[in-house]
Amino acid sequence: MELFYYLLFGGLSAVVALLELSKTNKDRISTSTAFNSFKNNYLVVYSLMMAGDWLQGPYVYFLYSQYGFDKGDIGRLFIAGFGSSMLFGTIVGSLADKQGRRRACVTYCITYILSCITKHSPQYKVLMLGRILGGIATSLLFSAFESWLVAEHNKRSFEPQWLSLTFSKAIFLGNGLVAIVSGLFANILADNLGFGPVAPFDAAACFLAIGMAIILSSWSENYGDSSDNRNLLSQFKGAAVAIASDEKIALLGAIQSLFEGSMYTFVFLWTPALSPNEEDIPHGFIFATFMLSSMLGSSIASRLLARSAPKVESYMQIVFGISALTLLLPIITNFLVPSTGVKNGSISVAGCIQLFGFCTFEACVGIFWPSIMKMRSQYIPEEARSTIMNFFRIPLNIFVCVVLYNVNAFPITIMFGMCSIFLFMASVLQRRLMVVAESHKSKPQDWSALKERDNETEPLNI
Repeated sequence: MELFYYLLFGGLSAVVALLELSKTNKDRISTSTAFNSFKNNYLVVYSLMMAGDWLQGPYVYFLYSQYGFDKGDIGRLFIAGFGSSMLFGTIVGSLADKQGRRRACVTYCITYILSCITKHSPQYKVLMLGRILGGIATSLLFSAFESWLVAEHNKRSFEPQWLSLTFSKAIFLGNGLVAIVSGLFANILADNLGFGPVAPFDAAACFLAIGMAIILSSWSENYGDSSDNRNLLSQFKGAAVAIASDEKIALLGAIQSLFEGSMYTFVFLWTPALSPNEEDIPHGFIFATFMLSSMLGSSIASRLLARSAPKVESYMQIVFGISALTLLLPIITNFLVPSTGVKNGSISVAGCIQLFGFCTFEACVGIFWPSIMKMRSQYIPEEARSTIMNFFRIPLNIFVCVVLYNVNAFPITIMFGMCSIFLFMASVLQRRLMVVAESHKSKPQDWSALKERDNETEPLNI
């Protein structure tokens, strides 16, 4: 492995350690013992849930290929996962609001465990079922846990500012440290110990089971709108009305879809971008470097969120702008840095430049997650939080499915250019959100008014 990778990883590690160790009182939030206990319980559960997710990532594609499926078959399996999240995600989100967020979190564990079990079968239909279950679980992971946390935080009358501390720590651990350790642990199980590519999925199921046990033993239930006259269709209508009638919610959903759509597209593009001539690159080590970059971003976000200025709506404009510039690097290097044309060689100069830019993009991802969580907690009404959050994922999943289906139809530079445009659009919309938020300092539209509007029509029992 070339010295460049070690220098980049070591430099990022030093910066993250320096940021964490150099925090002053301005960068820290004074909290209570009760809150710390609550926060730590959630962080343990969230880390276990993310471990169950991250352990599967490195070996999904490899496992399918080992079963003898070609690129087209594997692509359809991935499309099934995102399509399932799009079709069923909104339904399970609404059920989480009505039937209980704790129950939805337990459902996530059960659904993902079943998905892991299907990986033992080489039958395509069974694997397709596993992808569908995985898509449903993903929707719950990115809505039910956050919804439960926000509702429980408010129910216990903790300071609103403390919520951002939980968000930033959850991303630092769950999307950073846990991701790195999970990748290394999966590699040890599958390769070093020789258990094969199914072993990481079995380990994921174990972590999910442990997390489920903690949820069942220590979490209380909370709801969105649990009134008896609110059926599933009414939940959908109410969420749609909330998005259409409040520009802040609509802008937030558009921003989230644009950024996450670009982020998921980047996941499929970074490997061919860094190895256009089939260069020998250490995928696992680069993945760990990306996750370390994400930890750097979440550490920066924790400092920003701990202060009264700059506001999250303000600094996220810069973050989106920087993200857009980093994804322009493959296009710039394609024109300015000549290709070596050497097959199976080491990473090129253009690849090194792009890798540095991609690490910057991942740092922006680390800032994005706790910041978007903070804005969602401010603008999305509690009564339909999970429903609206899964509404936001519909255009995201459509976008990713289209990209996956046409990934070989366009040059990689076109794909990166498209992502960069989307990120610039997110920056513009973030500016608009800041203006709208400042002009509407009053509370968000009362959800009870929306309920009364819905109840004027006869409900359909679903």
